Amino acid sequence: MSPTAWQKSSFSGSGDGNACVEVAATGPHLHLRESNDPTTELTPAPAALAHLLRAIKATER
Repeated sequence: MSPTAWQKSSFSGSGDGNACVEVAATGPHLHLRESNDPTTELTPAPAALAHLLRAIKATER
């Protein structure tokens, strides 16, 4: 079942042509997609997504 309420970051701006990551939730699952390719959707395992977010935060320093 594909989620219907996709959200993107307020940092993405509006309609400027830049791709951004969008997120949606269905029950306990999070779904990710790129705004430029909305037909391709990822549903990562919670542990994998947590690992990715920790790695991104660690590189921001």
